[in-house]
Amino acid sequence: MNSNQDTEFNEALRKHGILPPLDPRSSSPSPPPSPNLDDILEELTTAELQELEEDMDDDDAERYIAQHRAQRLAQERLEGQRGRFGAVLPIGRDDYTREVTEASKQNEVGDDEARGTGVVCFLYKEGIPRSDRAHTHICTLATRYPRTKFVSIVGDKCIPNLPDSRVPMFIAYRKGEIVTQITAWGSDRERKLEELEALFITSGIIIPPKKLRADTRVHLDDESEEENENYNHHPRVRSTSTLYSTKDVRNVSKKDDSDSDFDFDL
Repeated sequence: MNSNQDTEFNEALRKHGILPPLDPRSSSPSPPPSPNLDDILEELTTAELQELEEDMDDDDAERYIAQHRAQRLAQERLEGQRGRFGAVLPIGRDDYTREVTEASKQNEVGDDEARGTGVVCFLYKEGIPRSDRAHTHICTLATRYPRTKFVSIVGDKCIPNLPDSRVPMFIAYRKGEIVTQITAWGSDRERKLEELEALFITSGIIIPPKKLRADTRVHLDDESEEENENYNHHPRVRSTSTLYSTKDVRNVSKKDDSDSDFDFDL
């Protein structure tokens, strides 16, 4: 499909603002490659697809758009079935195995790859500003990504004697295994929602809907990108900074507030 051609289909796309109007003064001998038809339709909502379908006089184009819309509706129904959560669930220590580890082993509806479920456990302490901000971020992400399960528990109720310097903490699971854990989030500086969102997406804990993956770009500021690059090359950092790790936590006591990993076996 050439978007510069004056065809009925292109005219319908221009009517809906999908293609720019033709420029009669344009005389470029080599127009840029036109967008793929499927890519154009993928950008439209189901309502826009229906409207475009109704405006088509060409039977073949109408059938093609109708087929694309039917596929989109089926995908949206599947996403709705997969979106089982949508809120942060408070849990106790005795609930951890069932609500976190075992829950992460459950496959989603229609998941032929058997990837399990992304589960994020948020360890917090009220009254610590960075922990309170992280709680707000987690609530937003739980609503935005209902396919991922988010649970919360007071830090020292989950891990006895957990130092305040370690919270907030995120421990993320999939298929019964820890995928990543983040310790003392925001202790180095105030962290943004988009940074946490990006970490969960890149680690595979959050799987955005297909259209969201195509349309949404998570932007980190230059300072954040540089710091995250440093963390990727330093598996252990001081407890006063945010710690990214895929290890399990080890040996925490009231007297030990060092950067050593600590034991977490529920």
